[in-house]
Amino acid sequence: MKFRVNVEGQSFEVEVGDLAARPILVTVEGDTFEVWPEESKRDEPVAPSAVQPAPAQAQAAPIPAAKPQANGSNNNNAVTAPIPGVILSLSVKEGDEVAFGQELCVLEAMKMKNQIRANRPGKIRAVCVAAGEQVKHGQVLFEFAD
Repeated sequence: MKFRVNVEGQSFEVEVGDLAARPILVTVEGDTFEVWPEESKRDEPVAPSAVQPAPAQAQAAPIPAAKPQANGSNNNNAVTAPIPGVILSLSVKEGDEVAFGQELCVLEAMKMKNQIRANRPGKIRAVCVAAGEQVKHGQVLFEFAD
């Protein structure tokens, strides 16, 4: 779905991909991000103010293809930074077995802490970053063994 979003006086074009997919692909002004929403408990009520109706001008749009990553790979063997920021902490090390969606690290961007999660189950072959390191959008953070 395609939206025009206003945040603090700035207007952004946002496209949201398949909400049932994980990660959800979200494109903001031409930059594609992977979004890993946290699941809420089924008995946990949603505040009415948190639910916003879709704007009348919103219309379905095709999901854009994911952009190739900074290292030229576009495969499932790497986890890349969805946004530029600073690595606050690492939750795994080389050789660890991880499950799909498991937290790998925490990335701080614009004073927000973002949990970076595994895009597939497998064994971590390489940890390419360290706590405190500044990373760029698309930079490889972790590599999986084949």
